[in-house]
Amino acid sequence: MILYHGSNTDIVRIDLSKCRPNKDFGKGFYLTTIQEQAERMAQRVARMYGGKPILNIYDFNDSPDEMKKLNVRCFKGPCVEWAKFVIANRNATRIGNLKEDSNVDGRFDLVIGPIANDDLALLFRQFSEGSISVTTLVNEMKFKKLTDQYSFHTEKALATLIKKEGFHV
Repeated sequence: MILYHGSNTDIVRIDLSKCRPNKDFGKGFYLTTIQEQAERMAQRVARMYGGKPILNIYDFNDSPDEMKKLNVRCFKGPCVEWAKFVIANRNATRIGNLKEDSNVDGRFDLVIGPIANDDLALLFRQFSEGSISVTTLVNEMKFKKLTDQYSFHTEKALATLIKKEGFHV
C-alpha cells in the first residue's frame, strides 16, 4: 500500500523524537492514503516553517504477517471511542492523570483512523465541556467528510515502511 507524508523536507530517515506530541493518535509519524491531502499538508508546513513543500512517498507492508507483529489500533470511522481517544491524546499534557483510552504511553505501534479535522474541533470542545451529549457528538460526526491517517509510533512499526521517493509539490 502506498502512503504519503507532506513536509517541507525530504525525509530520508524518520526520527520519532522529532515528532510532536498531542496529535490525534499521540506522538508519531503521520501518513495518509490520499496524495492530495499530503500535498496540501506539505504546502501548509512549508508556509509555516519555510522550505519547499515536499511529498514523501512510502510503501507500507500491511501484509497480515507484518500486521500480526504490531500492536495496532484501528478505527473504521468516526465513533465515540475514536472521539474520546483523539480528545485524550490532544489534551494529554493538560490532563495530569489520564484515565481515558489513549496512546500517550505509546503502547500502540500503529494507529489507523479518520483525521479529526478543524470541522470537528468545535464538536470535540463542546463534548469535552459537557455542552453536547455523546449522542449529539456521534450524530454530528456522521455528516462530516473525514479523511484517513496512519500514525507510526515505534521503530517496529516504521520498519514496515520503505521510502519510495520525495519530490517538490
